[in-house]
Amino acid sequence: MKADYYEMLGVAKGCDEKVLKTAYRKLAMQFHPDRNPGNADAEAKFKELGEAYEVLKDPQKRAAYDRFGHAAFQNGGGAGFRGDFGSSMADVFDDIFGEMMGQRRGRAGSSGGRERGSDLRYNMEVSLEEAFGGKTAEIGVPTTIQCEVCNGTGAKPGSAPKACPTCGGVGRVRAAQGFFSIERTCPTCQGRGEMIADPCTACDGEGRLPEERNLSVNIPAGIEDGTRIRLAGEGEAGLRGGPAGDLYIFLSVRPHEFFQRDGADLFCKVPVSMTTAALGGSFEVTTLDGAKTRVKVPDGTQSGKQFRVKGKGMPVLRSPQTGDLFIQVQIETPQNLSRRQRELLEEFEQISSSDNSPQSTGFFARMKDFFEGLGET
Repeated sequence: MKADYYEMLGVAKGCDEKVLKTAYRKLAMQFHPDRNPGNADAEAKFKELGEAYEVLKDPQKRAAYDRFGHAAFQNGGGAGFRGDFGSSMADVFDDIFGEMMGQRRGRAGSSGGRERGSDLRYNMEVSLEEAFGGKTAEIGVPTTIQCEVCNGTGAKPGSAPKACPTCGGVGRVRAAQGFFSIERTCPTCQGRGEMIADPCTACDGEGRLPEERNLSVNIPAGIEDGTRIRLAGEGEAGLRGGPAGDLYIFLSVRPHEFFQRDGADLFCKVPVSMTTAALGGSFEVTTLDGAKTRVKVPDGTQSGKQFRVKGKGMPVLRSPQTGDLFIQVQIETPQNLSRRQRELLEEFEQISSSDNSPQSTGFFARMKDFFEGLGET
């Protein structure tokens, strides 16, 4: 069972970014492979620390982890980790070693010049009904794929990349400055460690070509506005045979004509006639699942009254729970009255008492007492 990320880094759940970074830096230095050569346990611990920091330093990933734990990043959910923990390493070790270590992690960070491809972002808009029931969507994503002519090497078929003569294939050059020896990215190969004398004509030596890919994306039921889905390895192809990046799909939910959403709950405003509100009655509404629900209105119902329909809200992502539907009635004042209708309302007004309108009667009485009290002081 995976250890808790907060316990792994030795920080409290609500700690700020500065505390988190300090804790990770201290532990990462302790278990760094360069300080523990040949120690497989230290290397594994170093990778686990990088994974924990990669999640907790990102507000969106951290919020997902706080809510769902490690399950938030399983089955393509929310976030992903790269084996070298590039972003978290850059955050911390650049502060410690500056340019000296920063240059070491340049383009030579991937073996033989094979750089990881870029991550891609795709914005997708779905309806509230689709967010309710989930869907499978087909999308076209402009990206790059591995060149089939050179199999991603970037070299013309029949030839192969050669080690850089300047750095000997390391990707770094060392220069002495007084008592210090400083490593920098090799200026000849730009840190790749190899040179291509005869590049592939199909891809101009990059080992990849532009193409639009058609992908099938599963949108789970209950997604919220701003949900992010990660498709590992579906980003741009890596340079010269390097691993592909990831594709992140950011979902937005279109506003609905009748329903407003608050978490898992839905809200709907329904106009009700004055007579129905006064005498009582009922009305029927259609919920997002297509079912019909009848709502009873007691006699004397006031405008703004809410009625709760249990289990008719939104499903909760990765949970069997379902929210509720809240229906708020708005009393509609009659318009375009006929002569007879006006006469009846006038007659009703004449025979009405304060008991028929206790809220308005009480309001004006309290207002009168309030201002008379001010005049006496």
